[in-house]
Amino acid sequence: MEYPRYGQTQEAVRDQVTPSQARQDAQMAQDRPMADEPAPTGWVGWVVFAGITMMVLGCFQAFMGLVGVFNTDFYLVTAGDLAIPVNYTAWGWFHLIMGVVVVLAGVAVMAGKTWGRAVGIFLAGLQALVNFAWFPAYPFWSAIVIAVDVLVIYALAVHGREIKAFSRNGVL
Repeated sequence: MEYPRYGQTQEAVRDQVTPSQARQDAQMAQDRPMADEPAPTGWVGWVVFAGITMMVLGCFQAFMGLVGVFNTDFYLVTAGDLAIPVNYTAWGWFHLIMGVVVVLAGVAVMAGKTWGRAVGIFLAGLQALVNFAWFPAYPFWSAIVIAVDVLVIYALAVHGREIKAFSRNGVL
């Protein structure tokens, strides 16, 4: 059927998209999450917590390393009484380097990078194991770091993919 006023068939009119329909379709496509990414839920807060915590704990770890490098007499426990007897200077350098890498991985997690999640899970597990060895020198601090590392591993492993969709929406 042809519309006399416009000289177009009914099928041609049906196939045309009005500007308001185009805006509505674009809005729906923007609101819809990507097929490979889950929609952000309330658990994305755990991932943000993990990223921020990784950055803060990485700084603390680096400061602990600096103390081991510059003031080996600071520790009450001698190096021979640790679970793994090492030189405090060498142990300090290890903590310093590990702290810097944990901070960088925390920044990557906050940016929604998959490699940041993988590195974050690995480093949080490694940091927890390292703090078991550090336990005789600082038991209370080591216990806190181990507990926080377990929370970070949980957040990144279970809900880490949600941060990508969350950061894509312009919130982070």
